[in-house]
Amino acid sequence: MEHPQNLQDVFCYCPQCGSGPSPAVHSAVGPFSCAQCGFVLYFGPRVAVGALVFDANQRLLFIRRNRDPGKGKLGLPGGFVDPGEGVEEATIREVAEEVALDVTNLEYLCSAPNIYTYKGISLPVTDVFFVCQVQCTDHTVPEQNEISECFFAELTSHQIRQMAFPSNQTALEYYLAHASRGPSLR
Repeated sequence: MEHPQNLQDVFCYCPQCGSGPSPAVHSAVGPFSCAQCGFVLYFGPRVAVGALVFDANQRLLFIRRNRDPGKGKLGLPGGFVDPGEGVEEATIREVAEEVALDVTNLEYLCSAPNIYTYKGISLPVTDVFFVCQVQCTDHTVPEQNEISECFFAELTSHQIRQMAFPSNQTALEYYLAHASRGPSLR
């Protein structure tokens, strides 16, 4: 497998004037700056969301990823925020799409940086996590293209180590460290 490349390293052509790689200048962290026309493009992070959904027995809903990155590893319901969508709206949508549950209330937990590598390109991401209440946890249905299974289990360090993304690990560790004093949706 090839070493993944950062977006700024593969972005070569100016979207404004179409100039090729030679007049483009960028640093390791951005921005792309076209020497020909002066167009500047910053490579800021994408925004994604993750949901901590607990059942009545305080077990956490885990998904098992059915595709890369992290195929076969554990994750939380969630995904990228669509253009024109807030993080709360994206969380509600992603939980409904991925596990067919209706979020009735959510509370911000934390955020964490992440790198999402897909087809050899690494994108910086900021993941925003929420503790979510849902109407009913009895009928979770995994979206089969993305998720091979979903299940409720006790949140333990063993489960945390199996997470596909370090940002998910960070959020779960944060939850364990702060659960006694918030969020209140437990």
